[in-house]
Amino acid sequence: MRSTVSQFGLIFRVSFIALALTIASSCGLFGPKDETAAAAKLIQEANQDLTKIKELYNENEGDLEKEGKRSLLKKALEAYDAEQVKKISDDVNYIIVDGMNYARSAIEKIQQAQDMEINSDYKEYLRLKETALQKQVDAFEQYRQAARALRDNYDPKNEALRARVKNEFDERSDKYRELMEQARDHSSQANELAKDAIRRNARQ
Repeated sequence: MRSTVSQFGLIFRVSFIALALTIASSCGLFGPKDETAAAAKLIQEANQDLTKIKELYNENEGDLEKEGKRSLLKKALEAYDAEQVKKISDDVNYIIVDGMNYARSAIEKIQQAQDMEINSDYKEYLRLKETALQKQVDAFEQYRQAARALRDNYDPKNEALRARVKNEFDERSDKYRELMEQARDHSSQANELAKDAIRRNARQ
């Protein structure tokens, strides 16, 4: 599987929504609608959910001071250490579940903001960001299922079972990458929309 550092990190780019909306507001991305401020407040709350996801991400990926779960799981697999593979996979499963719950909370807030009386560019920007975040949630469900398969079925002494678990892991990993690429596309479209709106305003 490709390193999850860059792919998992995609979800945190949505955490720049509040910043992007602040910039866009000053540059005319929003129309003079009376619910723009309330929508921006919801997005700031969504950003808090995404900050919590980043903390979970750091736990999974690790840093210079503490090794992450992903690296520990790789070492356990290389050592054929079934006990550690199952323990770490279980830890990863719970990290992802917590992250997905925060992501769903952020999605709900973004949806509420979209339902308000706001500028059409603002609304489309939020729709694209919501779609990107939902794709990432779907992707991490695949990652969670892969971790759960290792937790429940990994047995280095059973060649047939080991092969089946590996095939499932590979298939879910491929689906994970596919969904993350789709999320990247939607997020990029949202960013380009914001840039275009800012450029249009600058020419006025």
